[in-house]
Amino acid sequence: MSEENKFNFSEEEKKGPEANSETNEGSKTEPNTEGKAIGQGKGTVKEEAKGLFESIKNFLVELLDFRSDTDRDATIAAIKADIPFKGATAWILICSIFVASIGLNANSTAVVIGAMLISPLMGPILGIGLSIAINDIDTLKRSLINLAIMLILSLLTAYLFFEFFPLSEDTSELLGRTRPDIRDVLIAFFGGLALIIARTKKGTIASVIFGVAIATALMPPLCTAGYGLAKGNWSYFSGAMYLFSINTIFIALATFLVLKILRFPMLKYANSAKRKRISQIASVVAIIVMIPAAISFYTVLQESKYEMSYKNFIENEIETNDDLWLQRKKLEIDEKKISLYFNGEMSDAIVTALRNELKNGSDYNNIKNFKLIINNNKTKNIDRMSESLDRAYADLDRKDNVIHGLQTEIEGLQETVKNLNIQLEKKVNPLGSISFTTLAKDAKIKFRDLEYFGYSKMLETKDFIKIDTVSVIDVEWSKKISDSEKRTKEKELKVWLKNTVKTDSILVKKHLR
Repeated sequence: MSEENKFNFSEEEKKGPEANSETNEGSKTEPNTEGKAIGQGKGTVKEEAKGLFESIKNFLVELLDFRSDTDRDATIAAIKADIPFKGATAWILICSIFVASIGLNANSTAVVIGAMLISPLMGPILGIGLSIAINDIDTLKRSLINLAIMLILSLLTAYLFFEFFPLSEDTSELLGRTRPDIRDVLIAFFGGLALIIARTKKGTIASVIFGVAIATALMPPLCTAGYGLAKGNWSYFSGAMYLFSINTIFIALATFLVLKILRFPMLKYANSAKRKRISQIASVVAIIVMIPAAISFYTVLQESKYEMSYKNFIENEIETNDDLWLQRKKLEIDEKKISLYFNGEMSDAIVTALRNELKNGSDYNNIKNFKLIINNNKTKNIDRMSESLDRAYADLDRKDNVIHGLQTEIEGLQETVKNLNIQLEKKVNPLGSISFTTLAKDAKIKFRDLEYFGYSKMLETKDFIKIDTVSVIDVEWSKKISDSEKRTKEKELKVWLKNTVKTDSILVKKHLR
């Protein structure tokens, strides 16, 4: 009970019974007093609810409003200062392109991120959005010219790197920039929003600018496009340039929208006709920028839907079926065709079931009109492969038996040849107790350059009266050694043979083929 009610109640008590009787009589004449109190209560509730709503509204406005913290003149000056590409800025761009190309080539995410941080690519793009928003045709011209310079310089640098660098291959970092999806569009748009909001704030937030540089990733698509030019792969080039175009358009679009929301002042011209003409040109350019943005968004959104439905179809209908052995798959969006390659024979019932699921499945509405092409290898079903495997094992067993028999026969022949050599040496061996085989092996071990060795006994006479026996050595040396080395080795061979064979008379002859 309020203080006021307490006070009134005490006054009534002071008046006594008569006052109470008057009040009672008054209550008889005014029966609607309770209804008025209820009406007043409802009004109080409405006022309190309205006050709560206003409080929440004011809180949200204070939380989300960034117009009061905007430095318009400094923002325009900073964006215009970042537009030109010359001098140090051009060299920084070239170096960052080289670093990004090396990172993509080495499949290093950290190196690519570092290149994005030092890359000065945002200036002309923000300049395009600013010029359209404030009706500044001169800034628009400078932005477009510098954007073209940036493109040519970046593509040329990346092309030269991948053309002449000896180590280059299709890495995941490169392939990730050849086919954009809806997420790339959203990243570019919201990254552009964060970038321009950070730019307009008093005291620019550098960390936001660095973060946007990493998130939007303008540098890697240009390097991938240069890689496509160097390798002559036009699908890589077109896909990478498409991704770069998406990033550029949506960053510029976000810049345009934020500056319009912040009501940046339009550039004024002394000539009213010129002001009107430039305003019309800026409006046309804005529409031209928005149309590709809308088309790109729709196109990428549709492709993402196709990819998602295609992925669901493969996971739900193919990968969960243990009887299907999928080797390759291919989605062709432009031709509206899905090609599946299976190993093994597939029945007509399975093929029909897959096509019906594609056409009628609720998860595949986006690709239900696609043509499903089934390719299967009928000569490689599981049963026939098992039979072929059994036959192969049987053939191997037979071959093993034949090889074992041949090996046994060869071993027998080798033993026979060995015995014949021993018998032959016993009959014609001029060395007596020394085996010629042993002598020849020892000679080869001691003289590695020896390629031919022969030993025999020869009868000779000098006066045609007395007959002597001479040991004749027939040798041939490697062609790699010189004649002087040969003569030295022959002397060593003579000494060694005299000690081994126990003879004083040895004649060394050159082998004649």
